[in-house]
Amino acid sequence: MSGSTPLGDFLRARREALKPQDVGLPEHGRRRVPGLRREEVAMLAGVSSDYYMRLEQGRETSPSPQMIDALAAALRLDTEAHDHLRRLTRAPQERRSVPAGPDGISRRLPPLIDSWPDTPAFILGPALDVLACNALAAALHSGFQRFDNLARMVFLDRAGRTFYQDWDKAAYSCVAELRAAYGHDPDSPRITEVAHTLSAKSPAFAELWARHEVRGKTQQAKNLAHPEVGALEIQFSAFTVQGAPHQQLVVYQAEPASATAAAFAELRSRSGRGGSVQVVRGESGRTRSDSRLPM
Repeated sequence: MSGSTPLGDFLRARREALKPQDVGLPEHGRRRVPGLRREEVAMLAGVSSDYYMRLEQGRETSPSPQMIDALAAALRLDTEAHDHLRRLTRAPQERRSVPAGPDGISRRLPPLIDSWPDTPAFILGPALDVLACNALAAALHSGFQRFDNLARMVFLDRAGRTFYQDWDKAAYSCVAELRAAYGHDPDSPRITEVAHTLSAKSPAFAELWARHEVRGKTQQAKNLAHPEVGALEIQFSAFTVQGAPHQQLVVYQAEPASATAAAFAELRSRSGRGGSVQVVRGESGRTRSDSRLPM
């Protein structure tokens, strides 16, 4: 859309995702457009319809903190989405700078994850690129064509549909995490490249991306299925890397003396001790110069 902005696109998507009954409004007759009307959101936020329209159309980009809070309440945003909204209103110079690629990994991290032979561990960049991994993490993902970018692996690699037992959950998490990273750096060439590529090749990704839902990585369980050692029940944790807040250290763990722990031991024996693996980022060695994302 001509004149659209990350802020306007987010507001529009979240408005269209709401129904009148979600916000306590009556619904009269058929609606020609999905979700709430602009004037309804404006009324709920206590602003004029003209001002809200300017926000969606990109003609107003700097709402006050009070206005941001009012919009978040009107759109029923949770804490993460509220924070995302705040980030989208920041001036470019206030946003963190995010390197587009594997350069800049802390020298301490590869030896650290390599010292955990019984625990799969890897380092992620903001676009879900795998920047480095230990031998067991590489063995765990050996059924994929490449262990390079989690979003590509979920949506474009055939192995993703069987590896992730709850594929819908994995797909949602990937897109929501990528959206969260985009909020920190809407001008990132690498995030733009990943979103363009996946939107063009995966209708499922394009549909989820258009929702503008955000969610950071959390501690939770995953059910996986490895082609050689079978079903795996893991717990994973993601940690922000000190000194590199755009990177995450992801660690998979198995319950002691469990079938998954035995499967990890089997994978380790098959793969050998090995050293930390440096992974070339992304599906392509090039980044797009276009800073706009598909909406």
